Amino acid sequence: MKLARIASSDGPIWVVVTPDGYRSVTWAKGVPIAGDVPIPDRPLLAPVEPPAIVAIGLNYRRHAEETGAKLPEFPIVFNKLPRTLIGPDAPIILPRTLRSDKVDYECELGFVLSRDAKNVKREHALDYILGFTAANDVSARDWQKEWGGGQWSRAKSFDSFCPVGPYLVTPDELPNFGDLRIATRINGETLQNWTTSDLIFDVPALVEFLTGSTTLPAGTLVLTGTPHGVGMARTPPRWLRPGDLVEVEIEGIGVLRNPVVEEV
Repeated sequence: MKLARIASSDGPIWVVVTPDGYRSVTWAKGVPIAGDVPIPDRPLLAPVEPPAIVAIGLNYRRHAEETGAKLPEFPIVFNKLPRTLIGPDAPIILPRTLRSDKVDYECELGFVLSRDAKNVKREHALDYILGFTAANDVSARDWQKEWGGGQWSRAKSFDSFCPVGPYLVTPDELPNFGDLRIATRINGETLQNWTTSDLIFDVPALVEFLTGSTTLPAGTLVLTGTPHGVGMARTPPRWLRPGDLVEVEIEGIGVLRNPVVEEV
């Protein structure tokens, strides 16, 4: 099923997205079950409020090639801070106090854990996944590449640097998660357009590696990496600018749209 989070007078609530609108959802042992109560149409929030955001770098073969990097032997892991998270239509904010003028886009397939996970074998990985979503691993390349000795987490943890949404889609509705079309458009121009079949470490491999001797709590959001076509690899580079509209689209999940503004 397709799940969303919306605002209500009692705080954020989960809903099921159907062709007829939003319906209620109940939970049984962490598993969503569609209800039959209609819910008023309201703006979407990020479809998850994760206790941790774990991300993977250089996880598409063509992306590694465009950056001149060797294929990694193990997944490259970094974290994004909680306040990076924003939902559909919320603005990506270009930092101006700790300034970056080289802010990049990265469309990514994300997944959310349904329960605490430790030492999970790849053959059992889907038993721990609540659903898949679209994400944008926004990155300040000057901080990541030029300053401070390789500041991956700093470069990717400015406020608003993790747009997520619009929906969370359960694995039974997305059996081809290993071969989904994934794309980024800015102001209607397609800049990334590839498939998740190019992942170096697929989703089950990431679950196994990330939970090895490590407990990831229920609700953890994992970003799986970006395909080629990022702004820093283009000639000339394409950095995000105020007034841009960034769209990340993943087959079977939907389109995540976010405007770009300057920090004030």
